[in-house]
Amino acid sequence: MNIDNLTIGDIKKISNLINMQEKNVNKDNTLFSNMIGKYVIVRSRNEGINAGTVVNANKDGICLKDARRLYYHSPKDKDLSWYEGVAKVGLSIESKISNPSDKTIIEDYSITECTEESKKSIMNYITNHQS
Repeated sequence: MNIDNLTIGDIKKISNLINMQEKNVNKDNTLFSNMIGKYVIVRSRNEGINAGTVVNANKDGICLKDARRLYYHSPKDKDLSWYEGVAKVGLSIESKISNPSDKTIIEDYSITECTEESKKSIMNYITNHQS
């Protein structure tokens, strides 16, 4: 095909093909896919509160890399509360968390994105050992 010989009809066909490809790429841009690669806190009924990097997620469950269960958690800033406060500023010294491990949670869950400060706090926190 010689580009100099393209007709208006040919250009319209090419434009339509490009638009269709863009629509197909954006179709995968879901709430779940937008969270892949982000460090988050996940809350679920049976697995409790966990923090880690999202590897995969869909309506059935979520996979976390280097997940740490937050057995007892409170935020560094006492004016904040719950795990949302931890997601914002990180863990207080009273918190108790597990060793990191890869984890798949297969049940309903919620995701709270962590700040960089919180991510560092959780990732570097000393593991609580069971008695």
